[in-house]
Amino acid sequence: MSSPTPSPPRRPDSEGNSDRMRAFARYSGIAVQMMATIGLSTWAGYWLDKHYRTETPWFTLGLMLLGLFAALYNVIRSVTREQ
Repeated sequence: MSSPTPSPPRRPDSEGNSDRMRAFARYSGIAVQMMATIGLSTWAGYWLDKHYRTETPWFTLGLMLLGLFAALYNVIRSVTREQ
C-alpha cells in the first residue's frame, strides 16, 4: 500500500490576508458606490434648482434624500445577499 504524498503546509497568514483583502475591496466598492449615488443625485437636484431658478432648494433636498435612501437600500441588499 502506498502512502499519500503530504501536501505542503499552508501558512495561516495566507488565507486570512486573502479573505481580509477581499472583504476590504468589497466594502470599499460599496462605499464608493454609495458616495457616487448620493453625490450624483445631489448634483442633479442642484442643477434642477438652478435651471428652474427656484427660491428654495427643493430639488436638491428631494433628490439628495432619494439618493440617500437608494444608496442605503443597495448597501443593505448587497450585505445581506452575500452572507
